Amino acid sequence: MAVRVKAMTHRYADRVALSNVSFDVRDGELFALLGPNGSGKSTLFRILATLARPSEGTAEILGDDVVTDGASVRRHLGVTFQSPAVDKKLTVRENLTHHGHLYGLGGAALARRIEECLDLVGLRDRLRERVEQLSGGMSRRVEIAKCLLHEPRVLLMDEPSTGLDPTARRALREQIESLRGRRGLTCLLTTHLMEEAESCDRVAILDEGRLVAHDSPRALKQAVGGEVLTLLAERPEELAEDIRRQFNLNAQRFGELLRIEAPHGHELAARLGQQYGDRLTSITVGRPTLEDVFAKFTGHRMERGKED
Repeated sequence: MAVRVKAMTHRYADRVALSNVSFDVRDGELFALLGPNGSGKSTLFRILATLARPSEGTAEILGDDVVTDGASVRRHLGVTFQSPAVDKKLTVRENLTHHGHLYGLGGAALARRIEECLDLVGLRDRLRERVEQLSGGMSRRVEIAKCLLHEPRVLLMDEPSTGLDPTARRALREQIESLRGRRGLTCLLTTHLMEEAESCDRVAILDEGRLVAHDSPRALKQAVGGEVLTLLAERPEELAEDIRRQFNLNAQRFGELLRIEAPHGHELAARLGQQYGDRLTSITVGRPTLEDVFAKFTGHRMERGKED
């Protein structure tokens, strides 16, 4: 296994940021930690990056313990953080050169590695440009090139799409997929974006420090089953109780919205519309999404909250 987390718990004074979390990431896998701010994913990221020690439990990167074998772990790792870690006033080459020196690289060998890494992310023609002249997506790709200089086997990425527009997000996802295919990298990323998690091989969903679900996006959505109805009503709590009594169905409430899982959603929508049309503002029916998976396993919608 590329990454192994076992029974991990972490506390900040009286607050539990992680509670008995366990999962594995396979070699060559693209793996997402999905959750809102405050779910514990950034704390877990910092522990895997050897920047924090867990209160309890263990984590290994390619068999090395992140606490007792931190130096070995760092040799395996390439890390990109949510906050930019490139100097905008320096050129692309200068950023990579200074980073390479930190790993003991230099001379012609470093120059070759810089060109190779920029080829991998499609930025070799930007070698002499200052980072401040690049788009947000290109700047993020410079960061990826930088962390590939020492030829890591595992890439950790904290909210890689932060600050990028949809087009740049798609381009970044394609770049990560290309790196996986050409370099055999294992990639683990944190995200609060459903579409970013959808593109991964497997997803671990975190909420309030707990691992609530863990599987491929397809398998997670199949766990919801059938279709999902979303009802908008003025008195949702009263309507949810009526639906429970009349149809023997559980309707989860999220503010003014009700959410119902059903094998034949359109048929149920027609029946509910006929029965409660004067009490409903709208009814929508759709296939399950990861947002529905999150709601099913946590009992609430995924919203951005406090920091992890």
